[in-house]
Amino acid sequence: MSLSITTIGFDADDTLWQNEQFFRTSEGQFASLLAPHVDTTDLSDRLLAVEKRNLDLYGFGIKGFTLSLVETALEVSEGNVPASVIAEILAAGREMLRHPVETLPQVRETLAQLTERYRLVLITKGDLFDQERKLAQSGLGDFFDAVEIVSSKDTTTYERIFKRHGDGATRSMMIGNSLKSDVVPAIEAGSWGVFVPHELTWALEHVEAPIGATRFRQIEHLGELPPLLREIG
Repeated sequence: MSLSITTIGFDADDTLWQNEQFFRTSEGQFASLLAPHVDTTDLSDRLLAVEKRNLDLYGFGIKGFTLSLVETALEVSEGNVPASVIAEILAAGREMLRHPVETLPQVRETLAQLTERYRLVLITKGDLFDQERKLAQSGLGDFFDAVEIVSSKDTTTYERIFKRHGDGATRSMMIGNSLKSDVVPAIEAGSWGVFVPHELTWALEHVEAPIGATRFRQIEHLGELPPLLREIG
């Protein structure tokens, strides 16, 4: 039986369009807002700890990030941060939710080429409304045969999705900028995992690359994906 690839999964944030840079900008604004009220020396570490603590409650996305900003502000100021600062934090979160989608280079051309031969599945985690908004604004929706917005990405997630929308994990490939969420669990499920590094990746998504894995590959941008697929066969 042929084991050629028939289905390709794509991560969305920082794989198809920009995302993390808006979180970093908001974090910078957050530090500026708090600077008159608290020592911001270890503010990024304090925020990251709160985000990590809240993941199981809020999940991934802008709304959970905004709530973590508010919680961090209250925590580091011992409840003394002015209400006006909280209001500005909430306003920054709303602005992130309204920000236009910026697709990354060679995304549209690559998807247009691949959709003629493969089943393409968007596999993204985060807030349902926000991910649906970004997909609609990106104009990329028509390239995908299916869209899966999930709360987490693990081995079971890829086994289930590639069975539902393809010919199983062994005949599938997952593309993304997160080794932890996109690449390693897909490989563990039996798929190919292709790492496309982004200059900004959230600290909680960092793990070691599975260099020794037979089905691991790394490319610099999505334009290198069609040649890679031809090489794999």
